[in-house]
Amino acid sequence: MQSALRPFRALMCAAALAGSAASGAWGGGPGAAAAPGAADPPFDAVWRDGRAELDGYRLTVQRYGHPRSGRAVLIYVTEPFSAAKHVKLDDPSRAPGDVLDVLKLNLVRHFQTGIYDYHTMISLFVRAADFAPVKEAFSGSEWCGQVYDEMQFGTREVTDRFSSYFEGESGATRLGLPGGGLAEDDLFILLRGLRGPFLGPGARRSVAFLPSPFYARLTHARPAWGTAEIERLAAPQTVRVPAGGFRAWLYVVRVPGQREGRFWVEAGAPHRILGWAWEPARGGPPRRLLGGTDAGELTGSARLPYWNLHDPGGEQYLRQLGLSAPVN
Repeated sequence: MQSALRPFRALMCAAALAGSAASGAWGGGPGAAAAPGAADPPFDAVWRDGRAELDGYRLTVQRYGHPRSGRAVLIYVTEPFSAAKHVKLDDPSRAPGDVLDVLKLNLVRHFQTGIYDYHTMISLFVRAADFAPVKEAFSGSEWCGQVYDEMQFGTREVTDRFSSYFEGESGATRLGLPGGGLAEDDLFILLRGLRGPFLGPGARRSVAFLPSPFYARLTHARPAWGTAEIERLAAPQTVRVPAGGFRAWLYVVRVPGQREGRFWVEAGAPHRILGWAWEPARGGPPRRLLGGTDAGELTGSARLPYWNLHDPGGEQYLRQLGLSAPVN
C-alpha cells in the first residue's frame, strides 16, 4: 500500500520559501496572516468578525488498498449554541441563560472509489473558551447507502448514537469520559494554538484518544477510547503545499498498533493546518486494507460569510480555496 505520508516527505525544504498564494485571501485586511514570531491577535479579535475561515485541501484517502484522490474543506466559525438542546440557537436573545459560545468545525471530504464516490462530513462543536468537545456529528453517503453518527459529550460520559444501512451496526453506546481525553477531530483545532500553544517546542504528552467517526466508519469499527502520544518537534520546518511555501510546526501523533499521523501547522497566525497525513502502523488492525487513513494539502484559504454566497456567481469564491465547482 502506498504510504499516505510519502507526498509530504517531499515538502521539507532546506531554505525559506516565498509567501503563499493563499495570502491574497488573508493579506492586507482584517484577519491577515501574521509573520512567524509576531504576537498573535486575541481570539475574539479574529473569530468575532462575522465571517468563517474556509480552507481547501487536496485530499488522498486510502480505500480498498488504493490511494483515492479527492478534495476536502475545513470550515471554522463561532456561533451561539444551546447548552440544553445542543443545536444552534435561532435567537440567542430569547434564552440568554442557555447560550453556549462554541467554535464549530465542519470537515467535508469528497473522493472517488472506482465508479462511485464518497461524501462525508464531520461537524464538531467545541466550547470556544477551552475547545473541549460538546457534540460531534458524522454523515456519510456513497452508492451503497448512508450512515449517521452523533456523539454527545457530557461531564462524565459520551453518548454515541449510530444509524447505518448495514445490518447489525445501528444502535447506541455509552462511553466513559476520561480526564484529559481528546477526540481525534479536535486536533484540527487544538494543534492550531488559537488560545496558546497545545505543546511547547520539543514537548510531548500521552492522552486518552477517541478515533474520528470518519476513521471508525471506513474501518467499520465501533467507537472506543485508546491512547495516543502527541509530540511537537523542537524546531519549525519550511514546507511547500499547493497554496505556497510556509514556515510550519510539525506535530506527530502516534496511536499504538493503529496509526501514526503528522500535522503541519502554520508557524504564524492564524496557524492554519497546512497539511496532515495518517498512515497505518505496521502490523496494525487486520482490516487495514479497508482503508481510512487520509492526507490533505492546503490549496487555498479565505475568511468569508459563506452562508450569504449561495446565489449564482458565488462559485467564484472557490478559487480562493484553490478549488473549483464539482458540477459546472
